[in-house]
Amino acid sequence: RLAAGQRIETLENGRPEMRSTIDRAQQFLALVSLLAALIAAVAIAVAARRFAQRHLDGCAVMRAIGITQGRLLTALMLEMVWLGLAAGIVGAVLGWAGHLALTQVAAPMINLELPAASFVPAAVQAVCAGLLLLLGFAAVPLMRLAGVPPLRVLRRDLGAPPIAAWVAALTALLAFSALLLWVSGDRKLAGIAIGGFAAGGVIFVGVAWLAIRLIAPLRHLVGASGGNAALRMALASWSRRQGASIAQTAALSVGMMALLLLTVTRGDLLDSWQRATPPDAPNRFIINIQPDQREPVAQALREAGIQQADLLPMIRARLTAINGKTVDPARFEDERARRLVDREFNLSYMSAMQPHNRNMVGRWLDPARPEASMEVGIMKTLGLSLGDTLSFEIAGESVEVTAVGARKVAWDSMQVNFFMILSPAALGDRPQTWISSFRLPEEKSAIVNRLLARFPNLTVYDTGLIVRQVQSILDHVIRAVQFLFVFTLAAGVVVLYAALASSRDERVREAALMRALGASRRQLQRAQLFELAATGALAGFLAALGAIAIGAVLAHQVFDFEFAARWGSVPLAMLAGAALSTIAGWFSLKSVVDSPPLATLRNI
Repeated sequence: RLAAGQRIETLENGRPEMRSTIDRAQQFLALVSLLAALIAAVAIAVAARRFAQRHLDGCAVMRAIGITQGRLLTALMLEMVWLGLAAGIVGAVLGWAGHLALTQVAAPMINLELPAASFVPAAVQAVCAGLLLLLGFAAVPLMRLAGVPPLRVLRRDLGAPPIAAWVAALTALLAFSALLLWVSGDRKLAGIAIGGFAAGGVIFVGVAWLAIRLIAPLRHLVGASGGNAALRMALASWSRRQGASIAQTAALSVGMMALLLLTVTRGDLLDSWQRATPPDAPNRFIINIQPDQREPVAQALREAGIQQADLLPMIRARLTAINGKTVDPARFEDERARRLVDREFNLSYMSAMQPHNRNMVGRWLDPARPEASMEVGIMKTLGLSLGDTLSFEIAGESVEVTAVGARKVAWDSMQVNFFMILSPAALGDRPQTWISSFRLPEEKSAIVNRLLARFPNLTVYDTGLIVRQVQSILDHVIRAVQFLFVFTLAAGVVVLYAALASSRDERVREAALMRALGASRRQLQRAQLFELAATGALAGFLAALGAIAIGAVLAHQVFDFEFAARWGSVPLAMLAGAALSTIAGWFSLKSVVDSPPLATLRNI
């Protein structure tokens, strides 16, 4: 029912500066959900490993009394399914409450009453996500557990049958990749997250193995008396349980890396985003400046205290042919493409590229040749390619140029931007007007009236409302990310507990044996603290470097802004990792050190 001259403006075809800001907002919120899912996956993997270890004896007894491997596996999988359903329902309820809180945060920006969201899709999504993670990361440990030989009842040295590490890794990666692609809706963001954390996991395992191999010989160089005895016990324990130590360090590293990406690096990303749309962005545009008015207008602005007001030429032109073929709007399926070719373009020419533009493909213009540089979005919309010949009609004359490059334009910079920029050789002598943008404080708004009184033909646009709206979106997204960070932080606490608890049973046995062989409580306490602190510090170091690396890739490849890493976060992450690991491990093992050795051994 649209009348002539009316159209509906959506996120896809609206103002590019608003579209860019909202796209980034969606990507930021998707990043939070991806990292929460990642942390949950790590917690499930670590907990499933410990579950399998603790239930070896019980499953061996069931196999010994005649339960088949298939029936035992079915029982274990059903147990996981029921657990996943229960957890999914609880998660859906918490997510529903979080959704209500988020709508309250967004209410001032939306300015309308949102309809009530249906609970069923949210519950189904939460349950499916939980089951996908649970089965993807717990299925392989359960399969090993179901295959435990009945002879383990008599021979405790027998364990579950080994399964190739690549099978477990591939199963987990497939499940996690499916979840990320489903949750994020952004294949590029999901791909970087999957690749970054997969590579990080492999590197963390390799570095942890190398560290253990290098540190293991040191225990022979540490004396057996005084405080060195505890250090030697810690080094011996760390190297003796090589597999558990590597798994624990890698799990802690991945979990802390996700948290760091949402704490320290999150601040870097948000700061970089805010710098991309600075508070002092231009809020006034002047158009229709005639060639003979260029210098007088620039002088008037300088006299008014406005120093940063670049004047750029603007030429009206219509795209008439591509590679010699006449442009027909009806040939384009995309509605925006039809609208673009059915009206005139605002072209400009310049010798040097604007600082808020970045050349993505091809090269910049040769000022002496008839060439064109396209914005990447319009290049995709119109189906253009490098090397295409573009024909423009300007004041009844045809101008032909060759497309030699495509630029990424920072539309949210609020500077003067153009879809098409031609070389001076192509447009320098064509009929033209000039355009400028500048920042005008509210207290100096009278300058515009004086300027228009002196130059009545000028048109001044006030874009301050758009700038304020962009800043408002930024502020609300930051608050939403901080709110959702609470859920991710809770998942991170679970990872920390699961990673430290994964080796608790072995530590309990070792502590009891060491006490029985004469080790003092003080020596055991110091040995535990040394080992836990070393594990946490190494995990913090790896996590900080991984978070900086992934943050830099996300900033350049997804969010498209400059990223300034805070290297000071590396020592802070090491201290935080050591402290958290030591505190959590101390509370977990304090009862073992305080209990009599005989009582502990009887309970193992």
